[in-house]
Amino acid sequence: MTTRTLVIGLMLGMLSPAALAHSPLNSDGADLISALISVGMLSTFWLLFLVGQLRRPTRWWQSLCFHLGSAICLFAIAGPLDEWAETSASAHMTQHMLFMVVIPPLWVLAQPLAQIISSGGRLVLPVYRGLLRLAAWPMAMAWVHGLILWFWHTPYFYVLALDNPWWHAVEHLMFILSAGLFWWSVLQSRHSGGPWALLALLFTLMHTGVLGAILTFAQAPFYGDARDLQDQQLAGLIMWVIGGLPYIAASAWIGLRWYRQLNREMQLNATENRT
Repeated sequence: MTTRTLVIGLMLGMLSPAALAHSPLNSDGADLISALISVGMLSTFWLLFLVGQLRRPTRWWQSLCFHLGSAICLFAIAGPLDEWAETSASAHMTQHMLFMVVIPPLWVLAQPLAQIISSGGRLVLPVYRGLLRLAAWPMAMAWVHGLILWFWHTPYFYVLALDNPWWHAVEHLMFILSAGLFWWSVLQSRHSGGPWALLALLFTLMHTGVLGAILTFAQAPFYGDARDLQDQQLAGLIMWVIGGLPYIAASAWIGLRWYRQLNREMQLNATENRT
């Protein structure tokens, strides 16, 4: 199955009557407008990559990562999951995990900057330069991402995002941007940044695990008495267990890459000393 076939299949699934019946694109008023703006921003980002890909082709697996991440993002913001998230804490947490540990690392692994700059030119170059400067600091990005995550999971702002479609869209954008900077800072870290990348991953794994454990072992609903406690506990397990797996996998990959780099340097130094 080619990347293009996979993407087309996912998009057709998104546009099926069953999916559209529970999509925010099938709503009205502020819900519809905010959904259209969100889809429009994603479509612009996607189009920039597609145009840039014609000028600067990528490897097949990078193309797959980018298009898969974009298709999942489209599903998360315009599919039935968004409607389910309004009444289910576990569906809401699943949506959050897609925005934080699935979509951003897929985009980062695709390394789309060359393609997007190639198509966007001077319009996007200053923005990406500023963002890349921030992403040079893994622990700083871990703190920013962590503060945003905890902010939107406090009861007041959690309910605000559910009740107001505009704040809901802002919440999603903040998750994706902060997670994108975080994953870029750790996955694209150089040899000298390996320890900081590992520390940032460990820090994020720990505090997200703490939040997941709080939700899991809570004895009362945090987000309104009308919400189901067991559903909230399931949401906590999703963050604590499933949401922690990408951080563990990334830590293992970065640790292995760092070890190999150190091993090569040691062998090179030994060779130079013998000569």
